[in-house]
Amino acid sequence: MISQEDIFQISSKKEFEKITLKVFRHQYDNNLVYQQFCNFLKKDKNNVKSLTEIPFLPIQFFKSHDVLSSSELIQQTFTSSGTTGMQTSKHLVTDVSWYEMSYRLGFSEFYGNIEDYCVLALLPSYLEREGSSLIYMVEDLIQSSNHSASGFYLNNYDELISKLIELDNSGQNVILIGVTYALLDLIEKQKFQLKNTIIMETGGMKGKRKEMIREELHTILCNGFGVSKIHSEYGMTELLSQAYSLGDGIFECPPWMQILIRDTEDALTYVSEGKTGGINVIDLANINSCSFIATQDLGKKYPNHSFEVLGRFDHSDIRGCNLMVI
Repeated sequence: MISQEDIFQISSKKEFEKITLKVFRHQYDNNLVYQQFCNFLKKDKNNVKSLTEIPFLPIQFFKSHDVLSSSELIQQTFTSSGTTGMQTSKHLVTDVSWYEMSYRLGFSEFYGNIEDYCVLALLPSYLEREGSSLIYMVEDLIQSSNHSASGFYLNNYDELISKLIELDNSGQNVILIGVTYALLDLIEKQKFQLKNTIIMETGGMKGKRKEMIREELHTILCNGFGVSKIHSEYGMTELLSQAYSLGDGIFECPPWMQILIRDTEDALTYVSEGKTGGINVIDLANINSCSFIATQDLGKKYPNHSFEVLGRFDHSDIRGCNLMVI
């Protein structure tokens, strides 16, 4: 049995690899969808001996299958956002304490004690629908901060502007977590000169604005908020862990999460550091679902295990993994 202690106390590369292979064998035995996918690739728990031999399940499977490695009852169903008529992903979570442990420890790994912050959330497109894992996480961070001013903002920008200025001027450490287009809306209403506030964008224009390259976007946000860096969070419905960027679009993972970069033309091989390819994620917190996911994102990995997200595959539903879907 693999415990939360096993996963969340990983402290070395060797330990990570050992537990990752253990998780692979567990999920091969207990996740029928994943097992069928592995068998299709002629991979099984007996012939996979290293991280790079592990099959990564294309993320599209979360749209068409129940991806589960547990027979326990479903406690929470997280769903992805999508335009009308579009099929959305669903992540069935049998033990939500794994998610809570993952994001709480992940946050403290990069930012320290949540009680040192006032948490303000500007996430309108997420708040307006059911089943967002981001809202679940941020709501818990807001409550855990124990700050009376922490909370969500929807369209009440004027109230947020005055609160943000008041808190920052008082010397209070603030984290403003916002969906990209809403942060841009905010600085069009008010320019800031913030000294004690972290701006964290969660990505996505949600069809509200034209997409921008990161450098352009972060320059506009830095100028608008009066800060030197824009922080970012990299997570998704299908994962239970997040990577964070403390600036310049370079992300780092918590110890139980790792990124591999696959070749865009051959999904079963990997490219060297600094080369662009598809992002594969190992998320060991996702023990009861699938810990090995081939995303539709493009990125680069760097020598210290940090990585950069460069965009998404074109026609990703077709080309995403260059593999037949079961």
